[in-house]
Amino acid sequence: RMLLFLNSFVGQKPWRFNSSSAKERALLYKAGEKIHGFTVKQVTDVPDLFLTAVKLTHDNTGARYLHVARDDSNNLFSVQFRTTPMDSTGVPHILEHTVLCGSEKYPCRDPFFKMLNRSLSTFMNAFTASDYTMYPFSTQNGKDFQNLLSVYLDAVFFPCLRELDFWQEGWRLEHENPTDPNAPLVFKGVVFNEMKGAFTDNERLYAQHLQNKLYPDHTYSVVSGGEPLDIPELSWEQLKQFHATHYHPSNARFFTYGDLPLEQHLKQIQEEALSRFQRTEPQTAVPSQTHWSNPREHHVACGPDSLAPDPSKQNTVCVSYLLGDITDTFEAFTLNILSSLMVSGPNSPFYKALIEAKIGTDFSSVVGFDGSTKEASFSVGLQGIAEKDIETVKEIIFQTVNEIIANGFEEERIEALLHKIEIEMKHQSTSFGLSLASYIATCWNHDGDPVEVLKISDKVTRFRQCLQDNPHFLQEKVKLYFKDNPHRLTLSMSPEESYFEKQAKAEEEKLKQKVSALSEEDRKLIYEKGESKKHSLQLMAAQSTTQDASCLPALKVSDIQPTIPFTPVEMGNAGEVPVQYCAQPTNGMVYFRAMCSLNTLPEELKVYVPLFCNVITKLGCGVMDYRQQSQQIELKTGGMSVSPQIIPDATDLDMYEQGVLLTSSSLERNMPDMMHLWSEIINM
Repeated sequence: RMLLFLNSFVGQKPWRFNSSSAKERALLYKAGEKIHGFTVKQVTDVPDLFLTAVKLTHDNTGARYLHVARDDSNNLFSVQFRTTPMDSTGVPHILEHTVLCGSEKYPCRDPFFKMLNRSLSTFMNAFTASDYTMYPFSTQNGKDFQNLLSVYLDAVFFPCLRELDFWQEGWRLEHENPTDPNAPLVFKGVVFNEMKGAFTDNERLYAQHLQNKLYPDHTYSVVSGGEPLDIPELSWEQLKQFHATHYHPSNARFFTYGDLPLEQHLKQIQEEALSRFQRTEPQTAVPSQTHWSNPREHHVACGPDSLAPDPSKQNTVCVSYLLGDITDTFEAFTLNILSSLMVSGPNSPFYKALIEAKIGTDFSSVVGFDGSTKEASFSVGLQGIAEKDIETVKEIIFQTVNEIIANGFEEERIEALLHKIEIEMKHQSTSFGLSLASYIATCWNHDGDPVEVLKISDKVTRFRQCLQDNPHFLQEKVKLYFKDNPHRLTLSMSPEESYFEKQAKAEEEKLKQKVSALSEEDRKLIYEKGESKKHSLQLMAAQSTTQDASCLPALKVSDIQPTIPFTPVEMGNAGEVPVQYCAQPTNGMVYFRAMCSLNTLPEELKVYVPLFCNVITKLGCGVMDYRQQSQQIELKTGGMSVSPQIIPDATDLDMYEQGVLLTSSSLERNMPDMMHLWSEIINM
């Protein structure tokens, strides 16, 4: 069975608006226009992404606002705060957990979870990055958007921040047996345990050390999520103070996306939140990292992996370089492309030099361009290597940099990457708004222009012009950032047999320190808290009591469209193969899916199906070897994949069909090439 999607453009959804499109209506706003306490600063048409960007500022608080008007019914809201901790107590992470434990208007615990069955949301979450915390949601229903916006605004700006919630979400001392006052005290807490678990992952541990040591001067030198042994240094009062200074509109960036009217969003945000605040001057800016005059080297220990295929090959080494400021959007764009040319795919020089040398098992856990901090970085290295090969890997990295400077990159590889960017611009994903919010977050967080980040086509044009004006443009960038850059960190990591024992001992010492500082009254309170938990009187009472969610808003049947849009599908045949054609406004993209039945495959061969799916598009096909095949896939498609598939029978629960699913996409002009590649793969 095959399902082929062909692009064609259809009209706007008439049930949403009777006038022009959301994009066109947004173009009518004028700089200087006042709307519900906000002032329009800039209106920009971004035709490549079929959107209009409207930048505003809140008059009283200085809060920044970006509205992206686009004819997409999956509307999104997010508010992000620049959260720049100066210690590793995990205060932004614990605060993210705690604000979701009830608020002024909605005091029930975990309102996000309780909204799941009162809403038609397509996404609800919150997450903490190294230097910001974001709270996004999306929905296709206008009334639902208002309901969720009310819950989110109240949660972030007016949370209860109860001490009980801090004990539960952050950390606390508690008797191992809550009913026995003589039982030993232990650390407990959601974030405390979460971060203990996170740092048992050697890849996560390595990435954290790398960031801390490459940016040693400010907020990136600490663990924003919380270092387990530092978390017990955080107090409830410090948590509340961090909220007061960081979760303020003057430190906030609001983002809305979709086809709902901007005015309604601004009115609700003003009335339910911002009208209660005055401007402050948040001291949350991240200064630029002081650049080193000489490269540095560090070594860290980790726990041994009992499942490692070769116990002698558990070492990691990586070389990282500090690059430019992320707010220089064209330079960041160029460096991102350069990174892909250097490390992505079997045709990249570092893949050939490091992976194909079979010294290690894979690239290091941090590899390529990282634009998640104020100044970007590039890293490359290997994991799963023997200790004796660490120096060899470093030599290969420096030698490969010199070879890139000397030889440059094939023009076809550059074209393949620019083609990939064109695909990404045209691809209409269901979570496009969330992707945009994440894409602009770091640049905007550091006072860069989020609209400039969206002008991808302009950057591609400028990039092509730079290559035309100077054929050595990319080689000069490699020399500047990777050969002549003294801000270079070489970080190695090796397993230590006693690592977990040392970690446990350090926690024991921290526990002794905390316990020895307790008075008799403190011990009595801890026991009472524990007892009360056991008997559902205090913390456990709060956890186990059935929460009254009636305070939360909910959709009514009348708020929901009685019908869903019908998607017409044309049925046809290609020889004996049934084909479905679906015409949609795909922005010049073609999406292809084909189901190949495996019902007649012998049982003893079915165990190999996942392996077959994983390698079939990577072995080479026709006259092409695997490198040439990879290049053609990048040049002509948005990716080609094969995956196992099981389809249940809608009428018989005991029946199902087994198969493999072929999936790919391409620009309309490249559809014949995409189908030719599939033909070559299938008939190899």
